Amino acid sequence: MAFHLQDTVTLNNGVKMPRFGLGVYKVQEGEEVIHAVKSAIRAGYRSIDTAALYNNEEGVGQAVREAMTENGLTRDQLFITSKVWNSEQGYEKTLQAFETSLNKLGLDYIDLFLVHWPVKGKYKDTWRALEKIYEEGKVRAIGVSNFQIHHLEDLLGEAKIVPAVNQVELHPLLSQKELLNYATGKGIYLEAWAPLGQGRVLDDETLKAIGSKYGKTPAQVILRWDLQVGIITIPKSVNEQRIIENADIFNFELSAEEIAQIDGLNKNQRFGPDPDTFDF
Repeated sequence: MAFHLQDTVTLNNGVKMPRFGLGVYKVQEGEEVIHAVKSAIRAGYRSIDTAALYNNEEGVGQAVREAMTENGLTRDQLFITSKVWNSEQGYEKTLQAFETSLNKLGLDYIDLFLVHWPVKGKYKDTWRALEKIYEEGKVRAIGVSNFQIHHLEDLLGEAKIVPAVNQVELHPLLSQKELLNYATGKGIYLEAWAPLGQGRVLDDETLKAIGSKYGKTPAQVILRWDLQVGIITIPKSVNEQRIIENADIFNFELSAEEIAQIDGLNKNQRFGPDPDTFDF
């Protein structure tokens, strides 16, 4: 199972999305986010994940434009994701929120646009707006984030378009196997946010032992596990060395036994909010 940093998965509408990218949650607008994004693209990353909530879309867009020039890349070689925030959900507000994100990014289109959280009573109208944006060709794919199985079932009851991606908290202590199986059956890719458990799973002895066998860090072991179990992953870092290190996972392969060991760490433990109890 050989992978490369620029490998893609084919989403349910035929669009190709990199398996591995950079997340920029809590990365400061301005110099910090510009440096992180440019470092990642220079290191070979081709996918950048932002959101309206992160307040750094302008910096991401600037970094993308500068990196294309500096690295001789064209827009179609990069994959940019953003998300509509909870306060902007509903049909008309979502249409406006998308235009705001597009303008801040300063791009002609967004590759993937997501519903950030399943806001009760609003996410179906939000989804209708995403379907319209998609049909108008302003976005190459649409999806959701933080949706549980029951949210997906509810949405799919009325949706014209099946989400391409569901981005959720996913790491060895919250492996989301049931959701993964359900989503896969519907042609929806799972994408992991906080794949390293916000750093809280990196002291695990199992991960350390597996890593030592390959000369890899626990973080690298987790990110390799993501790829081998079919999950898109977007580790966040602002440190150039760490950005490069996170992507150094293509010269080793976990055995089936090691995958099972990592799967066995699951405790259904969240570090972020629970989508069923989140105060929207």
